Amino acid sequence: MQSSGHRFCDVEHHPLLAENDSYDSSSSEADMAERVWFIRDGRGMVCAIMTWLLVVYADFVVTFVMLLPSKDFWYSVINGVLFNCLAVLALSSHLRTMLTDPVKGGDPAPLLCSCETSLGVLCTVLGAVPKGNATKEYMDNLQLKPGEVIYKCPKCCSIKPERAHHCSICKRCIRKMDHHCPWVNNCVGEKNQRFFVLFTMYIALISAHALILCGFQFFSCVQGQWTECSDFSPPVTVILMIILCLEGFLFLTFTAVMFGTQIHSICNDETEIERLKSEKPTWERRLRWEGMKSVFGGQPSLLWINPFAGFRIRRLLLRAKKGGPEFSV
Repeated sequence: MQSSGHRFCDVEHHPLLAENDSYDSSSSEADMAERVWFIRDGRGMVCAIMTWLLVVYADFVVTFVMLLPSKDFWYSVINGVLFNCLAVLALSSHLRTMLTDPVKGGDPAPLLCSCETSLGVLCTVLGAVPKGNATKEYMDNLQLKPGEVIYKCPKCCSIKPERAHHCSICKRCIRKMDHHCPWVNNCVGEKNQRFFVLFTMYIALISAHALILCGFQFFSCVQGQWTECSDFSPPVTVILMIILCLEGFLFLTFTAVMFGTQIHSICNDETEIERLKSEKPTWERRLRWEGMKSVFGGQPSLLWINPFAGFRIRRLLLRAKKGGPEFSV
């Protein structure tokens, strides 16, 4: 389709939005800047709540079944502090992954993508690619070069930047979308992949820690013939610990595999969707170390493993004073 001296490529040959359609790019961008990113997907919200409940259950068993009844004071204190710190870091990483726009991240400044074409203008919006911005008026304002080819997503009527894919659950095009994870109720994309990696890492660590503590506890209980082993009765103690072992083994296996997959994708500068579709890279791939620094930010430091880095409480308070946060869907 020819328009204003440029070519407009459409996967399904959908027409541009009509001129009288009610899309306002300026107002949409302003609204997105004030919204808290949250996907209202029923299955995703159930999975996210289940994740929190399972972590709370593990913390309950470790604290009240294993550590508090122990006669070794320092054993209880050290393992209790370590396990609870890892649990807080895991749940914080989960929240940051779930509530972070996978394109914008936590940076209030405009995000300029690395597109070499004038499509870079599209990424100055705050947030995921806005729906329905493929209007004739908006196209004319982009000041595209003659003959330049751009792409429109037929599902959300948005102009697709480079390496963007449409998510049927988020109902948006997400730049560098790796996959949609129901356990965090969000897409894993360009700006929240770091938090997702930290989430899988910390869940794997607390799962391994819980399994080790279960092993010591079983040995201690058998050696003491289950007398004064726990404040609970022996049958209840066994059931609680078996459930925790099953949970820990499943979570350790799943999150360890996901952690390794994510690190491999970051080092190869290739998302899981791009790998599955065998897409030929049209971008210059980063070196492995450059890819890690791009996702985790700057030179290696403790900030890489800190899910609170970049969190702005003051910005949230300002939103609350304006009438509370809205949710982007």
